[in-house]
Amino acid sequence: MKMDWGKFIGKILNITMHENYGLTIDPRADTTIYEIVFKSGKLIGSFDDGLLIETKRENETVQIFIPHSSIKCVEIFNF
Repeated sequence: MKMDWGKFIGKILNITMHENYGLTIDPRADTTIYEIVFKSGKLIGSFDDGLLIETKRENETVQIFIPHSSIKCVEIFNF
């Protein structure tokens, strides 16, 4: 199924990414601690190969392009 992301332009998205990043080693358990990676922001563009969201980081507006292949799950807010 192909989703029409254009109808969600201007909505807030919380995107769970496929990638997990190793943060540190827990010396007590001798294991790597992983973080589930999220990207959140207002959807400002939809393209054949991904989504463009806009967010604020440290009082600066940032645009983030996320390829479709990196998206695991999307929550859509502001209905």
